[in-house]
Amino acid sequence: MKRAKRGCGLATERQPRGEAEGRERGREIRRQRETGGLGEGEEGGETPRGGEEWVGGPPSLAGLAFGGSGTPCGEKRKAGSPGGTGSRREEREEPREGPGAGKGSPRGLPGMGGAASLSAPRALVLWAALGAAAHIGPAPDPADWWSYKENLQGNFVPAWSLCAVGKRQSPVDVELKRVLYDPFLPPLRLSTGGEKLRGTLYNTGRHVSFLPAPRPVVNVSGGPLLYSHRLSELRLLFGARDGAGSEHQINHQGFSAEVQLIHFNQELYGNLSAASRGPNGLAILSLFVNVAGSSNPFLSRLLNRDTITRISYKNDAYFLQDLSLELLFPESFGFITYQGSLSTPPCSETVTWILIDRVLNITSLQMHSLRLLSQNPPSQIFQSLSGNGRPLQPLAHRALRGNRDPRHPERRCRGPNYRLHVDGAPHGR
Repeated sequence: MKRAKRGCGLATERQPRGEAEGRERGREIRRQRETGGLGEGEEGGETPRGGEEWVGGPPSLAGLAFGGSGTPCGEKRKAGSPGGTGSRREEREEPREGPGAGKGSPRGLPGMGGAASLSAPRALVLWAALGAAAHIGPAPDPADWWSYKENLQGNFVPAWSLCAVGKRQSPVDVELKRVLYDPFLPPLRLSTGGEKLRGTLYNTGRHVSFLPAPRPVVNVSGGPLLYSHRLSELRLLFGARDGAGSEHQINHQGFSAEVQLIHFNQELYGNLSAASRGPNGLAILSLFVNVAGSSNPFLSRLLNRDTITRISYKNDAYFLQDLSLELLFPESFGFITYQGSLSTPPCSETVTWILIDRVLNITSLQMHSLRLLSQNPPSQIFQSLSGNGRPLQPLAHRALRGNRDPRHPERRCRGPNYRLHVDGAPHGR
């Protein structure tokens, strides 16, 4: 008995026997093949161009519909190739007809006939995914789905489960009375190889990001860090109103913005992705920002009118050079450190946070320019990039350590231990 493949290309099925309707359907298929109206391995469903078809459903849906098993989302396989998810038992099942079977299936989506021949649980999951896609439009990459403005829960993508159930999540509210003074914490060290920083200022649609060029390599060490960490990204988050916009808080007080310098451990890992999955993988230096009459010289380069207007919409980017990163840091400062997580998915709990305790300033005009940035492309309605920080997470029993004695807050930071040491200079800058 001749076999014809199912519409999804996942398994094969026998033609119906003993029924006039089945014989007539077989003749129709043969006639279409002879006239070029139907390709080999097809049974009324339309496949993408070039005789290829999507395996496991539409791109970015297969991972949700089938738990990520089988072929990755959106991967193409030649029609009729092996490796589908159908079983031998499914191959012997008689095809069942239903609404939408035959021609006219959307390009790149499995036809109704193919879905009807799936097992009931898989068919339900598939149609649930397709129904969601019909409501939200083309399925985006998971990295583009989340937004704290939309109350991210973190558990709808299995790889992001830590966002919902992790016990060492960030950001946190730092109560200074809980900070343990550690006199053995060394000063922070910054290495740029004596070169100016250059890179790309980028509107990600969630925050302002500065991505440094591969050269020069910028490293930070010292403080609570046991290894040298390489700068991967500078991230700027801000609020819709002054005094609210930072992710972390100090004694229940927020700040207008927060600058986060994200580093990965270059001594143990080859890149940020690998480091985010391993112990001692990441280090994030966080500096708080408020609105005042003056402005930090490094932030002024990023936020001047000529620069900030180049990244008005999502995915806009602008190249900058001749930046001195050491100008971002206060002349003298203390810091507080704790073990936490990324504040964005996948919320990996491999981060050593270092919170600088001296606040930076920017002008009200610069803050207003930030709030005029859109999280959408120009073709969509304007929605401000502000206010997309993650809500506070429980500190629980994690330790907070600092290089300043909280019992004597009146003591000012003096001496080399309270300065940034640049390129190994013995007395800081």
